[in-house]
Amino acid sequence: MFKSNKLSKFKKIRHGFFNRLGGVSKGIYKGLNCGLGSDDKIIYVRKNIEKVCQEIGCNKNNLILLNQIHSNKVHKILEIPKKKLKGDSLITNKKGIALGILTADCAPVLIYDPVNNLIGALHAGWKGAYKKIVSSTLGKFKSSGSNFKDLIVVIGPSIGKENYEVRNDFLDKFINQKRSNKKFFKIKRNKIYFSLNDYIKEQLMKFGVKNIEIIKKDTYLLSNNFFSARRSIRNKLNDYGRNISVIMIK
Repeated sequence: MFKSNKLSKFKKIRHGFFNRLGGVSKGIYKGLNCGLGSDDKIIYVRKNIEKVCQEIGCNKNNLILLNQIHSNKVHKILEIPKKKLKGDSLITNKKGIALGILTADCAPVLIYDPVNNLIGALHAGWKGAYKKIVSSTLGKFKSSGSNFKDLIVVIGPSIGKENYEVRNDFLDKFINQKRSNKKFFKIKRNKIYFSLNDYIKEQLMKFGVKNIEIIKKDTYLLSNNFFSARRSIRNKLNDYGRNISVIMIK
């Protein structure tokens, strides 16, 4: 598990960015696979999620996970939902409710407003980031009383720009959205690479968020021990595990 230096300073919250180490899953899911949507044995996944809850210090029934759909949909949580919600972002000011995000190269983003004691967790792959999941989440914070300058935002482990190779149509899509988006791409040996972290960071800064930390752990690199969709596809595997990132008000 990795922690944010910025978030670790606050005693009212707990958080963690988990890689694949320490779980019970086997085979291609070996380790701490928390992907209920994967083809791993459900009993293993549930045991892994319980381990995460123990680490964070929350009741296993109080960890909220979404049916993530690469959208800009945000849910404000006032109580434990009776069924799984669809969307890609969660915020709450309730103690003891843990917000969880699953990723396998996409960026998990954790947010804390220490003034209003409000937390958020969002899933930002390129699709969600392109559809403005970041600004949708910030809008929900604002409507809950937050001032953007008070927010601490941490962009968790995700695929690094050195390994995020994309095609021309991907580049064109982003440049058509905004010409200045070209700065998030680099061309090396006739291949195009994209910086998801920098794209997300600029969206945060545009709203006046200044307290931003990036956990520089590339999920694609096997040595970092994260599940990676791209690495699995490259290795011709038919599925992959999911990493989990969690934040909770104590």
